[in-house]
Amino acid sequence: MVPAIWSWNDGVMAIPETDLLRIGRWCRERVPSHLWDQVRVECDISDRHVTIIETRPPWDAQGEWTRFPIARLRYTASTGLWSLYWRDRHLKFHEYTRKKPSKNVQTLLEYVGSHQDPLFWG
Repeated sequence: MVPAIWSWNDGVMAIPETDLLRIGRWCRERVPSHLWDQVRVECDISDRHVTIIETRPPWDAQGEWTRFPIARLRYTASTGLWSLYWRDRHLKFHEYTRKKPSKNVQTLLEYVGSHQDPLFWG
């Protein structure tokens, strides 16, 4: 069974569906399927941004999975550009200025997944 890799927040969707599918596939491919009971990469979708989340099972059988934000991708409909955001230790997001906004969300996903900057996967 494939676990849900995203959750939707209420709001009007401004993000292109093809990009959402691309982000979902990218998240699913971060962890081999035989390890999905130990760790997953998922995303929370809002009307203008997608937050990439690392999830881990509870320490006890009763708890919920732990959700830890890794990065945020923000979409600006008027320009068609995606911007990358990093998370600080207080769980606040800030624009990542080392990578320019892009019309191609895959470019930003590949950068986050490349581990070139420990801000994302530490």
